[in-house]
Amino acid sequence: MMTAGTPHTPVMLNEVLAALSPVDGGIYVDGTFGAGGYSRAFLEAASCTVYAIDRDASAVQRGRELEAEYAGRFNVIEGCFGSMAELLSERGIGPVDGVALDLGVSSMQLDIAERGFSFRNDGPLDMRMGSDGLSAADAVNNLEETELAGIIRELGEERHAKRVARAIVEARKEAPITRTLELAGVVRRVVPKSKDGIDPATRTFQALRIHVNDELGEVDRGLIGAETVLAEGGRLVVVTFHSLEDRRVKKFMRDRSGSAPRPSRHAPIDTSTGPEPTFKVINRRAISATDEETRSNPRSRSAKLRAAERTAAPIWETQVRS
Repeated sequence: MMTAGTPHTPVMLNEVLAALSPVDGGIYVDGTFGAGGYSRAFLEAASCTVYAIDRDASAVQRGRELEAEYAGRFNVIEGCFGSMAELLSERGIGPVDGVALDLGVSSMQLDIAERGFSFRNDGPLDMRMGSDGLSAADAVNNLEETELAGIIRELGEERHAKRVARAIVEARKEAPITRTLELAGVVRRVVPKSKDGIDPATRTFQALRIHVNDELGEVDRGLIGAETVLAEGGRLVVVTFHSLEDRRVKKFMRDRSGSAPRPSRHAPIDTSTGPEPTFKVINRRAISATDEETRSNPRSRSAKLRAAERTAAPIWETQVRS
């Protein structure tokens, strides 16, 4: 994670560039603009055009500055990357030669206490990546204990989820929980410290953030959107930061490439009874950040990159299944 006042470092930038392979005249989508590190790298790697998408108004404002710098070659669009097909279609854009997605919360969102993502700095318990919808405070103070426990268990992979939910419900009886450090304190009182030094509040905050922003649903929609907008030979490159995201991306690429598990590993791939593969997986295994990068940029430690190339097959009608 970057600290305030330091430049944002895009995770696995060299690997993303190698997988996307921007070319002169190409059209690329940076579905998670953030600080613009990927977009700038694409623009500098080739004489191409980049369309960036972000639901965060502050990120869009940063994008306006890049628009001036790369006039005619860069455009930023406010919206969710899960809606990329509609956003691009409305502007008469497509098909495109590449889509890059850097999933999860950005370092800048974590660093700004007022956004309410961090359990290390006090701020309003918000966690919304955009400006609409329910906040984390709404969830914490209004959800039933069983539903809250389910969210923390499923989205945070927190084995003490029931204990955390019960503690939250007891605490909110005294007064609504409205600040990040309030919630972190509640969680830390009931979740034991781990040997690896991870803060006890980490998983609960992750779960609430994913829930509030429907991040997994957005991943599903974004993958289908990429399938829709990519031209034959276009590349989809996705960087994930936790297992919930990575499992979805892995399953999508596996299913869409016709490499789903078969009754026997010796059995041939049979596409006669199903849709033709819309993707060809570029790397069978996810690529991880180098040791050098993980030392200089701790956020990259959990990063995994998966990439696939679009075939000529028509898009599938079925949706992604978790």
